[in-house]
Amino acid sequence: MSYKIDDNCISCGACEPTCPVGAISAGDSKYVIDPEICIECGACAGVCPVGAPSQD
Repeated sequence: MSYKIDDNCISCGACEPTCPVGAISAGDSKYVIDPEICIECGACAGVCPVGAPSQD
């Protein structure tokens, strides 16, 4: 199951450059992960200061 970014996201952008497949982009109020592109590597979760990315 792909990662999702929850409402704890503070839009710092730390996750976007760490995604090896470019699945993360800035959304209206938080960053979002495209589930069609996400390879479930967890790199985003490792760099997020508030733990917003997680798997459902």
